[in-house]
Parts: sequence; structure tokens; C-alpha cells
Amino acid sequence: MTAIQLLACAGMIVGVFLLLEMKPVEFTDSLFGFLLNPKRSLREDIRESSGRKKSGILRRELKEAQNILQMTGRGNRFSFICAVALALFCAGGSIAILLGNFFLAPVMAVGFLFLPFWYVKLTANHYKRDVSAELETALSVITTAYLRTEDIVTAVEENTAYLNPPVSRVFQDFLIQIKMVNPDVQAALRILRGRIDNEVFREWCDAVSDCQHDRSLKTTLPPIVSKLSDMRNVNAELEYMIAEPRKEFMIMVVFVVGNIPLMYLLNQDWYDVLMHTVLGQCILAATAAAIFISAGFVVKLTRPIEYRR
Repeated sequence: MTAIQLLACAGMIVGVFLLLEMKPVEFTDSLFGFLLNPKRSLREDIRESSGRKKSGILRRELKEAQNILQMTGRGNRFSFICAVALALFCAGGSIAILLGNFFLAPVMAVGFLFLPFWYVKLTANHYKRDVSAELETALSVITTAYLRTEDIVTAVEENTAYLNPPVSRVFQDFLIQIKMVNPDVQAALRILRGRIDNEVFREWCDAVSDCQHDRSLKTTLPPIVSKLSDMRNVNAELEYMIAEPRKEFMIMVVFVVGNIPLMYLLNQDWYDVLMHTVLGQCILAATAAAIFISAGFVVKLTRPIEYRR
């Protein structure tokens, strides 16, 4: 009966969308756009910008996911991610209702809502590691060529063929800027500085810009590039350190969730108490909340270390 009611509710929602001639993506854009930019007083804006008031956790996750997608060149997928999050929100609540556990419904709905945004964070971590590794190679070969030629344009031209995306595209645009738009190397370096979100890269661009006035400063470039190697080594050690706790967390989640069907096979009475009594349903809801909160911290703590000046 509950499944039939859920299907009827889903059909009614689909009917409303058809009657209003509204696409699901348009609805999610409006909904999450309101969550990102709610109407607030000037006092609240000032308090938030000054750091005296933190925005809500959902709003922070939305903003972070949006910034990550824009940084990785996938900004047009934000609407799709929001639509998937809303669909998972409905799916999580529906699963809990089908299980007959109304205490679990809000926990499952909210937990499933955050899954796409956590996935975006994890992909961003891999993206940053890949960019940092490619950036280390690019800056190393370009710096070596610059120490020899003392001409940054020539150094970049000699090595763009050996670079890989997305770093290669950034330096190709740098050459196009100088050759076809504006020959001012300083202006091109300022534009180049903002193309990659990496503090070591910004410091390298600033140092190259200073070298345009005093070429004796070129000796400062190799130590800057070596910072990327140091960060790679630190991140490798960090990844090794957190790999085991992360694996243990995933195993524990499998054990906790797997105990429910196992309990059904071992002791039917215990299973009935867990699934069909108020106390058992509250325990399941608390367990699910603990799993989702722990997963959020795991995603947060598995970010790569970045250099900060």
C-alpha cells in the first residue's frame, strides 16, 4: 500500500510539471538558486562577510561544489548535480518510508542529498593532484629553459609541445595573448597568474614578472618550483597515512549495514525489534545519521595539502 501511495505521489508530481510545462532542471535551478542567494538584510550580509556568522551547512556545500565545478571547467554541470541531489533526496526518503521507518526518512533524505556534492569534492581532490603533478613538470622545464634563454616567451614556446592539458592550454593562451592581443609580457603574466588556482604557481608568476625588471632574480625560480615537489611528497605521505583509516571506515559501514539482513537470518525476533518497534527505528535513524556525518568528515579530511604563503 505504501509503495502504491509513493507511486501515486510521484505520478502527481510528474503531472504538475507537465501541466506547468516546467523542466526539472528549471525547478532545481530556481530552488537551489534561492538556497544559494536567499533574501537577507544588510546586517546579515555584513556579519557573514566579516566571518561573525557562518552560513548554513547546505549553503556552504552548494557554494563549494559550484566553485569546484567552475574551477575544473565544469560549471555548466552544476544544474545537473543539483537535479541529481534533489532526486536522491526523494529516493532516500522513499526508501525509508518503504521500510516503514519514518524516523529514518529525514536522515536518509538529507544524507542522500549531500552525496553528489561529496562526489564533486572527491573528484576535485584528484583534479588538484593531477594539475599539481603536471604543473611541477611544466614549471620545471620552462624554468630550465628560461634560465638558459632569459626570455619567458621563448622558454614557453620551446616546451608547450611537451605539456599536457589543462596546463598546456593555459600556456598556449599566454602565447596567444602576447603574439596576437597585447605584447606586454607583464600584463600577460598577470592574466596567467589567475588561470590556475595554485599558490606556488602564483608565486612563480610573480617571480617571473620581477625578473622582467631584474634578470638576476631568475635564481629565485628553482626554489619556488621545488616547493611543488615538497608538496607532492607530503601529500603522498598523507595519502598513505589516511588510506588505512578510510578503508577501515568503509569496512565498518559495510559491517553495520550488513548486520541488518544478517540479523534477519540469525534471529527473527531481534530483527523485528530493530525494524518494527519505535526504539529499534530510532536506533536505525541514529546509526544512519552517524554514518552520513562520519562520511562528511572523511571527505573533508581527505583533501590534498596545499601550499600557502
